This record gives sequence, structure tokens and C-alpha cells, in this order.
Amino acid sequence: MSMEFDNNLPIYLQIMNRIKREIVTGKLKAGDKIPSVRELAAELQINPNTIQRTFQELEREDVVETRRGLGRYVTSEESKIMTIKKEMAGDLLDSFIHGMQELGFSNQDIAVIVAEAVEAENKS
Repeated sequence: MSMEFDNNLPIYLQIMNRIKREIVTGKLKAGDKIPSVRELAAELQINPNTIQRTFQELEREDVVETRRGLGRYVTSEESKIMTIKKEMAGDLLDSFIHGMQELGFSNQDIAVIVAEAVEAENKS
């Protein structure tokens, strides 16, 4: 996993978002072992404390679980993974709609544009 970090968002949040994206896209599957703090810190060339914070937050959100002596694993709860996926979709939609409104499109215009884009995508 290589990443370019955005200076406007804390690194641990960027790593959390990346891990969540890998989970919802299936790159990391339910029950998969995730790299250790040291492995991920070395790979990303960042402080292990940042990775530890990332993992603590992911555990707090029940995205990953620690198995004593075995490491950390992606949650096996498919409903939790679906919740994360829906939250990420909602964030994308909010950003898209806000951007379109800033361009002067009405909600009805946005719906038509999206419907046309989906239809075009289905034809290709």
C-alpha cells in the first residue's frame, strides 16, 4: 500500500479511509488479517504511533478486531462492511451534489444528468 498524503487531513484519517476503501471494494475481505503496526509503518514510511492510532480508531468503529496473539483482522460482520460502504457512498453523493449546486444546477437537473450518465454507462 503506497499513499500520497494530503496536508489538509490528519494522516491517521487518510489511512483509515484507505483501509475502509480496501474493505468495501473487496481488496480486504471480511476476516482477512491486516498488516501489523510495524509492517504498515515501514511500508508507508510513517511513525508507528500514527498507525497505532489508525488501528485504535478502526477498532472503536468495529471495522477491525484484535485477536490476542494473532493480530488484527477485518470484521467478519458483513452488515458493518455494508454500513461503511453506504457511508462512503453518501459522502461521495454529498460532495457531488454540493459541487453541482455550486455550478448552478437544480436538484432536478442533477437527477437528469445522473440518469443520463447511468444510462450511457449501461450501454457501454
